[in-house]
Amino acid sequence: MQVLLIDYKNDSRSENRGNGDYEGSRKVEQKITNNYILNMKRLVISFVLVVSIIIGSYGQTNKPIGKQLHVTYSHPKTVLNANNPDARDIVFGFEGGRVVKVNGTYHLFTSEMYQPPMWVKMRFGHWISTDKLTWKRVSTIRESSGEFEGLDPRAALWSPLPVWDADNNEWNLFYVAYKAKANTPEKFLWNHEGRIWRSVSEVKGKDGINGPYVDKGIVMEPGSESQAWEGLQGTDSFFPYKAGKTWYAFYGSAKTEIKPILYWLVGQASAPSLEGKWIRSDSNPSKIEKKGIENPIVTPAFKKGWLMVYDQVVVDGAFGWCYSEDGINWPAGNATPIDTSKNAWCADVRTPLGLVDEGNGKYTLFYTGFEQKPDYDIIFSGAKTDNYCSMGFIELEWKY
Repeated sequence: MQVLLIDYKNDSRSENRGNGDYEGSRKVEQKITNNYILNMKRLVISFVLVVSIIIGSYGQTNKPIGKQLHVTYSHPKTVLNANNPDARDIVFGFEGGRVVKVNGTYHLFTSEMYQPPMWVKMRFGHWISTDKLTWKRVSTIRESSGEFEGLDPRAALWSPLPVWDADNNEWNLFYVAYKAKANTPEKFLWNHEGRIWRSVSEVKGKDGINGPYVDKGIVMEPGSESQAWEGLQGTDSFFPYKAGKTWYAFYGSAKTEIKPILYWLVGQASAPSLEGKWIRSDSNPSKIEKKGIENPIVTPAFKKGWLMVYDQVVVDGAFGWCYSEDGINWPAGNATPIDTSKNAWCADVRTPLGLVDEGNGKYTLFYTGFEQKPDYDIIFSGAKTDNYCSMGFIELEWKY
């Protein structure tokens, strides 16, 4: 930075100056000084602003400039809860799954926490709505046995995720099947040794979303191909999507053989088709989240790229999301609050149910959450609880 100093004594313009000239030169000098101070202040302010932007960008590398998924509307009430006539026999509520929109109708496939033991005696419910607000139960897709001695590999069923396969003109349904038994002080055993099942609708075409679905077999399970970061949880979620000519999927796991459980992470796998064979990536686990990420669901973004939403554990009352240019490489994720108002119905946000594309960069996001703050000590003890997990929704816009 250069500073201009003017020597009035040696300046040729100072010759033959009277008092008036002297006063004039003082005024000029004062004006120049004032301008110099003003310019320096502007320079300092500009410097501070630039540094702030750089630091802010560095501290929030997981929030790409110009690419934002932001909430435009948060519905103030639940749209599916214990008051629905079709939910009267569901003791603990709803958790996870996916909503898709087919020919103007919203289809919800969700894990119904049907009967005790909580998170063990489960049922997959298929619900429909034409307005997001009023939901009707259509059918039961699957029901778990609820066996609680660790013997039945389908004792607890979770995370029913419908996936459209355009190449074969059919709907697939992926879900998790667990063994279940009472927890111990050292291990979480309610849901363990998770295996991923693939089923296919017997009805071809988009209308096949209603099923019935026929099991085709297990596509991923714990075993010799498991990686070091995976644990007793087995595979806790599985969502496939196509990028280019290859199918990719995110699957989850955790070392639930150790308490407290240190993390819930996801890894990536790929396959030539939905039936497999699915190969785990050598770069697992994903770096999207370092501590907690569950049930990621990927959707094509408006214009280009892919968007992911998921359950995150770092920021209370928020859902996680991430953007990828190619659907293969994913940066660190973001957390966006679902509802910041004091009258928000949801005391504990649980699981996003995928982005529903409404056109032109607009999306609906349904999510499950507890209406009362859950006491997980009571829940994990197996004691009776009044906590109920309901469903709500928000509307989003993608700014690219």
